[in-house]
Amino acid sequence: MKKYFITPGGFDIDFESIISKHYPDFILYRDKSSDNYDTNAQRFVEICAKYSGVESFIHQDVDLAYKLKAKGVHLSSLQFQHIEYAKSLGLDVIVSTHTLDEVIEAQKKGADYVTYSPIFYSPGKGNPKGTEDLKSVVDKSDINIFALGGIISKKQIQEIENTDCYGFASIRYFYL
Repeated sequence: MKKYFITPGGFDIDFESIISKHYPDFILYRDKSSDNYDTNAQRFVEICAKYSGVESFIHQDVDLAYKLKAKGVHLSSLQFQHIEYAKSLGLDVIVSTHTLDEVIEAQKKGADYVTYSPIFYSPGKGNPKGTEDLKSVVDKSDINIFALGGIISKKQIQEIENTDCYGFASIRYFYL
C-alpha cells in the first residue's frame, strides 16, 4: 500500500525525520498561507530528491511544479480543467475527489491518481464515507485511489488495505 504524506502547511516541518521514520512514497507540499511558497517549495523538492522512491508534489500550481521539476501536481476538486495541461508538461496528476462521479471524471481526463475523502472522521470535513463506500468506488473505477481523511492509526490503514485501495494519504498519521 502506497503512503502519501500531505504537509499541514508551513516549512518548519522536519521532512527528513518524517521520511526516515515513515518513508512515504509521495509527499505533497501544501502551504496555503506562506509568502515564500515558491522558495519553500523549491527547498522541499530538493529534499525529496535526496530520497530514492519519494515523489514530490506541489499543491495546485501546475507551472510551479513544472518549473521546480517536481514529480507532479495535486489539483483541487475545482481544477479538473488543468489535468490535461499538467499531463502535457509531463507531470503526474493527483486530483482531490469526494464522489464517484468526480473520480470517474478525473480518470477520463487523464489524472494518474485521486484522493477520495473523507473516509474516517476528520475535523471540518463532513460525514465520513467509510471503507464500504471506498471499496465500492475502488471497484467501479480504474484509477489509483488514495483514501484520505481521518487516517491516524495502523488499524485504519489495515481497513483501507482490505478495500484494495492503491494507498492512503494523511497529514496526522505521519506525526504520530
